[in-house]
Amino acid sequence: MRLSPSAHQDTFCRDHLPPPDQWPQLTFDLPELHYADRLNCASALLDEPIGRFGADRPCVRGGDTAWTYAQLRRHANQVSAVLTGELGLVPGNRVLLRGANSPWLAACWLGVLKAGGVAVTTMAMLRAAEIATIGALARPTIALCDARDVADLHAAAIRGLRIVPYGGDTAGDLTARCSARGDDGGAFTDVATAADDVALLAFTSGTTGRPKATMHFHRDVLAIADTFARHVVAHRPDDVVTGTPPLAFTYGLGGLLVFPLHAGASTVLLEHPSPDELADAIAAHGVTALYTSPTMYRALLAPGRPERLAGLRRCMSAGETLPAAVWTEFHERTGIRIIDGIGSTEMLHVFISAADDDIRPGATGRPVPGYHAAVVDDEGHPVPDGRPGHLVVQGPTGCRYLDGDRQENYVRDGWNVTGDTYLRDADGYFWYQARSDDMIISAGYNISGPEVEQALVGHPDVVDCAVVGLPDERRGMLVTAFVVLRAGAPSDENEIHVLQDHVKQTIAPYKYPRAVRFVDRLPRTSTGKLQRYRLRRQGIRPPADLARG
Repeated sequence: MRLSPSAHQDTFCRDHLPPPDQWPQLTFDLPELHYADRLNCASALLDEPIGRFGADRPCVRGGDTAWTYAQLRRHANQVSAVLTGELGLVPGNRVLLRGANSPWLAACWLGVLKAGGVAVTTMAMLRAAEIATIGALARPTIALCDARDVADLHAAAIRGLRIVPYGGDTAGDLTARCSARGDDGGAFTDVATAADDVALLAFTSGTTGRPKATMHFHRDVLAIADTFARHVVAHRPDDVVTGTPPLAFTYGLGGLLVFPLHAGASTVLLEHPSPDELADAIAAHGVTALYTSPTMYRALLAPGRPERLAGLRRCMSAGETLPAAVWTEFHERTGIRIIDGIGSTEMLHVFISAADDDIRPGATGRPVPGYHAAVVDDEGHPVPDGRPGHLVVQGPTGCRYLDGDRQENYVRDGWNVTGDTYLRDADGYFWYQARSDDMIISAGYNISGPEVEQALVGHPDVVDCAVVGLPDERRGMLVTAFVVLRAGAPSDENEIHVLQDHVKQTIAPYKYPRAVRFVDRLPRTSTGKLQRYRLRRQGIRPPADLARG
């Protein structure tokens, strides 16, 4: 595919795109997917709704902050001005963003893109070693970080990285720098990026635990809004949106920021809400649209919570399979039909889904308008309806790994191969069967078993270990560790807590093994390869006294 002339002075992203012959086939079937050659998605997400609905409509809330569209644009412009005028950013530089969901994180993301930078959004839960790996791949020059989360970022020691906190009380804080510019500092001329300039590097972790960076263009950001959000979710300008996924996840970035702005709606950004806090926020802010995972929908059915959901009209679920029983109970208790969907970081957002009367509980849905999907065998040939196979997808977005890293594993014959096993029925509905690799999907998080293993073996009491996902009614899959201890180490509940806490201190806490089983040896082949399938085959949840929720 021939690319437009880039606005990036720093050509890192263009230089590290995979070879064109390894790209998936891109399709632009809908008229709304035909964008101008020069496009800055941040400009479009702010200027277009202001032009349609006015500047003073509510836009984003979080904590004690509530901004209109005009205020968000002004703060984003100030961020752009600080980046370019004080921090030396040139178009194409990567900017690492780190922090919990908040209005200032939203302003930073938009400000980076307005300035022609490339956003690299990371979760605040990541530890220093994980951040260092991302830094080595993305090579950011600047980091904008919540002042509460700078310690691990400094510990990551990314070469040449300038760290600027926000939300703190120091003179060099980003919010202080923005405030010092006053109202005039809110004027900024957005960089006229190409529609196919890279806007963001989104990281995903594979089964080996080594992350891959997916490269998404400015037009891709609008494409997910003009497909799933427009045709399935059907947001309205009067929607108030909230949810639980971090903006560092593309599910959260789309659902909680891109989609509301694209529709002229407002969004409520919550940091780490518990089920009760989420239910309270839905009631207090008049939320009408919710993005979360099946685990949270289960939790919202607890006594006293459904009554606080009365204002909802749209509920979206992704990140793990939505069981038909959960869908049915939620519908019976609230009257709401949950919109299920499957997406991936490589595709940027949801590509199979269904809404309203088109929903079949238990099925993921049908291809989102603008996308095509099929089920194929190992050789890439379509299989008959009703027979399981590999899910493959094409559409206006697609996989481009930084440096083409393992590109051939995800893209074959022009199709994106998602790594999921599905079957399609005679009516064109797609039904999830299983993951095709060793990824554990628990409570909406993708967790690499080998990465957790690496953390565990760093403890002196651990001789060997294996981590797999076992079925769990509440979380979908339970991260379960089978551990061989050194001679003399205690195999009691306290030791389980010690190992779990060790993992939480080594990698992001949500990845820790919720259950631990002590074993004498692990099943291996004659060549020493671990046989995870034998551990899964045991299939019995560890005893309750060995599980820690």
